[in-house]
Amino acid sequence: SNQPDRFYKVCVPSNSRVMMLLGQLERMNGDIVRQAETARQVTAKILHLIQTQEKSGKEVMSKGSSGMEVILASLENTRDVQTILNILSILTELLTVGRGRRVGVFVSKGGTGILFHTLLSASKEMPPSEELMLQLHSLLAKVGPKDRKFGVAARLSGALNVTVNLIKQNLQNPKLLLPCLQVLRVYSTNSVNAISLGKNGVVELLFKVLAPYSKKNTSLLKVALDALGALLKSKTNARRAADGGYVPILLALYADWHRNDARHRHMLIRKGLLVCLRNITNIKLGRKAFVEADGMRVLYNSSTECLPVRTLDPLVNTSSLIMRKCFPKKRLPLPTIQSAFLFQLPYVPGTGPAGRTYSQGPGVDDVVDESDDNDEADTENDTENEEDEKDQQSPNDDIETDLNKLHPKKGPCRPYEELRVYERFFVELSEDFQVSQVSVLIRRWKVQASQCLCRPFPQTRALSPGLTQGPPAASARFRILPPASLTPLQLDNIHISKDQEKTGDAHIPTTDKRDRTLSPLGPEDEAAEGAVLEVPDTALLLPLHDLDLYVEMVKGTLSVPQYAEVAYPDYFGHVAPTFREPLLERVYGVQRAKIFQDIERLIHPNDIVDKVVYDLDIPSCPVIEDDGESLKFNSQFESGNLRKAVQVRKFEYDLVLNSDINSNHYHQWFYFEVSGMKVGTTYRFNIINCEKSNSQFNYGMQALMYSVQEAISGSPRWVRTGTDICYYKNHFARSSIAAGGLKGKSYYTLTFSINFKHKDDVCYFAYHYPYTYSTLKMHLSKLEALRTPQIYLRQDVLCETLGGNGCPLLTITAMPESNSNDHICQFRNRPLIFLSARVHPGETNASWVMKGTLEFLMGSSPLANSLRESYIFKIVPMLNPDGVINGNHRCSLSGEDLNRQWQSPNLELHPPSTTLRVFCDYHGHSRKKNVFMYGCSVKETVWQSNISATSSDLQEDLAYRALPKILSQIAPAFSMASCSFVVERSKESTARVVVWREIGVQRSYTMESTLCGCDQGKYKGLQIGTRELEEMGAQFCVALLRLKRLTGLRNHQHLLDLERKKKKTSCPTTYVLDEDEPSFLEAIDYSAESNDEDVEAENEHLRRIHLYLSGLHVWLQSRKHSTDGVSI
Repeated sequence: SNQPDRFYKVCVPSNSRVMMLLGQLERMNGDIVRQAETARQVTAKILHLIQTQEKSGKEVMSKGSSGMEVILASLENTRDVQTILNILSILTELLTVGRGRRVGVFVSKGGTGILFHTLLSASKEMPPSEELMLQLHSLLAKVGPKDRKFGVAARLSGALNVTVNLIKQNLQNPKLLLPCLQVLRVYSTNSVNAISLGKNGVVELLFKVLAPYSKKNTSLLKVALDALGALLKSKTNARRAADGGYVPILLALYADWHRNDARHRHMLIRKGLLVCLRNITNIKLGRKAFVEADGMRVLYNSSTECLPVRTLDPLVNTSSLIMRKCFPKKRLPLPTIQSAFLFQLPYVPGTGPAGRTYSQGPGVDDVVDESDDNDEADTENDTENEEDEKDQQSPNDDIETDLNKLHPKKGPCRPYEELRVYERFFVELSEDFQVSQVSVLIRRWKVQASQCLCRPFPQTRALSPGLTQGPPAASARFRILPPASLTPLQLDNIHISKDQEKTGDAHIPTTDKRDRTLSPLGPEDEAAEGAVLEVPDTALLLPLHDLDLYVEMVKGTLSVPQYAEVAYPDYFGHVAPTFREPLLERVYGVQRAKIFQDIERLIHPNDIVDKVVYDLDIPSCPVIEDDGESLKFNSQFESGNLRKAVQVRKFEYDLVLNSDINSNHYHQWFYFEVSGMKVGTTYRFNIINCEKSNSQFNYGMQALMYSVQEAISGSPRWVRTGTDICYYKNHFARSSIAAGGLKGKSYYTLTFSINFKHKDDVCYFAYHYPYTYSTLKMHLSKLEALRTPQIYLRQDVLCETLGGNGCPLLTITAMPESNSNDHICQFRNRPLIFLSARVHPGETNASWVMKGTLEFLMGSSPLANSLRESYIFKIVPMLNPDGVINGNHRCSLSGEDLNRQWQSPNLELHPPSTTLRVFCDYHGHSRKKNVFMYGCSVKETVWQSNISATSSDLQEDLAYRALPKILSQIAPAFSMASCSFVVERSKESTARVVVWREIGVQRSYTMESTLCGCDQGKYKGLQIGTRELEEMGAQFCVALLRLKRLTGLRNHQHLLDLERKKKKTSCPTTYVLDEDEPSFLEAIDYSAESNDEDVEAENEHLRRIHLYLSGLHVWLQSRKHSTDGVSI
C-alpha cells in the first residue's frame, strides 16, 4: 500500500494528472478483472490525455518513470476487450512519437511477449474481435522491426498461425488484411519462419492478394509484395513458386502495372514485383521458368521504355540484374579453355596446375556447370557500389597471431656446401682489380652478354594443332604476315628511310592479300626490293632504342609459336606523350547500356552476325579472309595475346584471350593488332573472358592504342584510348576446373568503344604499355654503351629458361678508385641491394619502373655516381622471360605462377627462382591506384590484431618504414597511406615475409605500381604513363641514397628522428583493402566470388629467395675473416 505513494513522490510531479491515473491503474492491477468498469474509465482518461496533451506522453516515457510497466501489466492482466483496446490505443499513441527510442523501451520491458500473449488469448474468442485484431497487428507491425527476437518469439508463441488464419479469413477485408500483412512481412524476414510459412501455403495465399493494376488498395498490394518477396528469399519457397507456375503470373502483373502506371505513381509496387522475380530466379528452376515465360523480352521492353526517366532507375537496375542472371549460360566459343599453344614440359608434376591440365581429358575442362542453385550473392543495391559495402567489413581475421612466426629465424636454412653454387654470381668480391684483370672482366662480360642476348631459334617446338609451324633452323630467313594494308616487316629485309628533309604525307605501301603466307625466303625473295618505311629519326627522342638492334634481338628470342613477326610498336619504339592523360570520367548509365546491348542478342537474334574473323585454333591460318566488311586482327608476335575474334554486329567484336601456356585460366593481358578499319565509325570491342571480379577500367583506366600512321607521321607512342568503358559480369560460364573448383561462376567483360582517325591504318591495343623480352635485351645492350671506366657493370646469365632463353642478372656498382687494399676493401664492404621485376608477365609497368632504375644507375649524374659508390646492385630485370615472350599474364611455361614456387622449387620447372635473391621486387597492381609498398612489422601486425604481447615482443627496428617514408616525400606517385606492413597468414610464403622472417632483412618489400593512375599528389586525377613509371624507378634510387645518408653505416638516430616526425605528421598504418574506390550513382554489379590474386600473392613467388640470400649470407660470413667481410 506504500508503493503508490513512492510512485508519486519519486517518479512524477505531484500535479501530473496522467501519472495520478497511472497510479490508480497500478493499484487495481491486482484485481483488474473485478474492477473492469473502473479500468475502462481510467484507461479511457489516460488515452484522452495522451491524445490531447503532448506533455502527458513525455511524462509516461520519461526516464525513471514506471508508466510503461504499469500499462503493460494492465494489458497482461485484464480480460476486458474495451480495456485492452484502450491500452493498445495508448501504446499506439506513445510509440508513434519518437525516433524509435520509445519502441526500444517497449521491447526492453517485454512488451512484444505481452502482445503475443494478448493475441493468442483474443484468437480463442469466437468470433474474435475484429477491432482488437486490427489494433494488435497494427502495433505488432510497428514493434516487430525493432525487436531482433521478434520472429523467434512469434514462432514459439504460436502467433504465426493466428496471423495466417486471419489473412485466410479476411481476404476481402482490406482494413484488417493490411495490418496482418504488415506483421507477416516482419515474420517472413526470419528464414526459419519463411520456410514454415511456405509449408503452410502462405506463398500461394499471398498470390491470391495480388491483383492487376488498380487505383484501389495500393498500400495493401505493396505490403503483400514485400511479404512475398521476403518469403521467396527461401530457396524452398522459390522452388514452390516456380513449380506452381507463378513466374508467368508475376511477369503478367508487372507488364500490366508498367503499361497502366503512366505517371509512375506506383513505382514501389512495380519494384515489389521485380523483387519477387529476382528472388525466384536465384535458383535454376526459377531462371528456367523465367526464360520459358518470355521474361527476357518482357523486362527488356519495359526497361527500354523506362530509360528516359531517371527516377525509374531502380526498376531498370533490378530488371537488368534479373535479365543478366537469367541469360542462358554459354560456354566460350573455344574448342578448349586450355591455351592454344602447347609446350611439352620435360617433367610433368603429379599435382599443381600443370599436372591437373595434363591429366584432364578432352571436353572435361569446358563443361558449363549446371548446379541447381547458382546463387552468386546478387544482393541488390541500386544506388551504391556493392564492393564499397564489402569494404566496411569486420577486422581482417587473416592477420598472423603467432608471435613465434613474427620474429626472424636465426642461422642459415641450408648447409654452406649446398649454397656455394651462388658464389659464381659474386666474382666482383674476389677480384683484386689489377689492370689486366679489369680488361679481362670486361671482355668476359661482353662474351656472356652476347651469348645471352643473341640465341638461334630452336630446331623444333611442340605446337598445338592450330599453330603454323615456324622456321626450322637458325639459318632461315623470315617473312612477316602482312597486316591488311601495310607491307610486312620482314626481319632480314627491312629498309628504313630517315630522310629528315623529305616532306609530305607518309606512305604505307600496300600488299596483295594473296601473299599472306609464312615461309622461308628463297633466293628470288632476297633479290626483291623490301618494304621501305618512311620513319622519322627518333634517335634523339629514344636514345636507347635502335631499330636494327631490336630486329637482331628478336631473332635470338625463342617463343613456343616461333613468332617470325615484329609488332610495329616494338620496332618503332614508344615516345611518352607530353600531354596529360586524365582519368576517364565514367558516363552515367554506360554499364547498363552495354548490358542491354548484350541482352538484345537474345531478344533479336537475327541482328547477330556471329562471324569468326580471327582464330588461333584454325590450323591453316588464323586470319580469316572476307569481302572487306570486317576488321582484321593479329596477335602473332612477341608478347601478343588474342586467341579469337568474333564479329557480333557490323561494328562490334567479341574478343577471347588466350590462357597462359599449360594453364586454363589467367586471362587479363592482351596485345593485338587491328587493321581494315573505317574512319568515322564507332567500333565496340568486348573482351569476354576476363576473370577478376573488379577492375580499374571501372574507375577511369583506359586501354592503350598505338597507331602506325601516327608513328610514321612522327608520333610513335602509345596513348590511352577508348570511350564507354566498363567491366561487368557476363553470361559466359566458367568451368569449375578453371574457377578453382567453384561452381556456377561467370567470366567478366571488358568493353570499350573506339573511333579510328586514319584510313588504312594499323593499330595495336594493349592492356598496358608493352615491354618485351627483346626490348629488354636491346636496352641492356644500349646501356652497356653508357658504361664509363668508373662504372662496374657485369651481366651474368642467371639460368636458361624452359623455353631456352637467358635470364639476365646484372651487377652494377662503382669501380674501386684504385687497386689498393683500402679501396678494394671499401668496394667489398658496400651493402648489397637486390632488385627484380616481371615475375608476372602481364605487369609490364614493373619493367618500365625497372628501366628507370637501370638508366639512373648507369647515368653520369653525381647522385648516380654516389649511389654506385654506396651499394652493389644485383638486379634481375625480368624474372619470367618465357611468360613475357609468349603473351602469358601470370605464369611461366610450366603453367605455374612463379610467385607461388619459392617454398618447394623444382630445378627443371622453375629455374629462374631457384638461384635468385632480391629484397625489393617490382610489381604491378590491377585494382588500386598510386605506387605503394608492402613490408613487414611485428608491432603493426600486433596492433591490427587482438593478440597480447609483452614489450619485449614488440621491440623492433623502425628501419622498415624509412624507405617508403622517403619515397612518399620525393616520389609524386608514391602513397604512404596505401602501404601495409601487416603480416598475414596467407602471405607467410611471400618473399617479403620469408626474407624478413627467415633471413632477417628488415627492409624486405614489394613495390606495387598502379596500372591505372593516381588519386593523390602531383599526378592526382591522371592516368600513369611510362614517363611517370620511369621516374618512379629513378626516385627509388634517390631514396636509397637518402636512406644511406640518413642511416649511415651503424647510426640509426636519424632514422628514429624521422619516425618520431612521422608519428606527428602522418596517418597510421592503413590495412590495404582490395578496393578503395568511391561509389557511383549507377549501381555496378561486381561479384565477390574471385580472390584478388594481386593482393593475395604480391610476392609469393619469392618464397625461395631465402635460399639465395641464405647462401650469400653464409658465404660472405665465411670470407669475412680473410677479406674483412661484406656487409649486407
